[in-house]
Amino acid sequence: MKATKSAARYAKALLELCIEKNKVDNVSSDLNAFLTAYQSTRDFQLFLDNPIIKAEKKIDIFKILFPDFCDLTSLFMQLIFKNRREGALAQIAHSFISQLKENQGIIPVTIVSASKLDDKTRQTLTSKLASALKGKLEIEEKINENLIGGFVLQMGDTQYDASISSKLRNLKVSLTK
Repeated sequence: MKATKSAARYAKALLELCIEKNKVDNVSSDLNAFLTAYQSTRDFQLFLDNPIIKAEKKIDIFKILFPDFCDLTSLFMQLIFKNRREGALAQIAHSFISQLKENQGIIPVTIVSASKLDDKTRQTLTSKLASALKGKLEIEEKINENLIGGFVLQMGDTQYDASISSKLRNLKVSLTK
């Protein structure tokens, strides 16, 4: 999910405040809990996006739904609701987590393969990526049987496609010219 400029600014301000107040882990945990609820419940999304429901009512319901949120997260949520930015809350949370990972030097990498990677292949790929990227990796593995074989690496905006399906597609294009 690509964050809007305003969502990125809110997330950056929250991250800076978290670092200053030493509440990074608490707020990160809270925002992950929020995202889990948001992504799994369509009614919750509709509730947040409903312009008819007043900000005060949303704040009250939010406190009931998430009573364990730390003070900083609760105050931030209240600010978002009072500024009528609750429609961007998921983007803000995603942006916060992304900026936090960047701040901690964590590089998110997605490996998409046609089948589950065996341990040796995973280890080889991980070690080569770690040495090339010089950072801590957060690897997510996905399976896409349409790749036929090989893999696709995704790191931020960069993608390396070493799949058989892309090789076949490129061969088809070159043969039809």
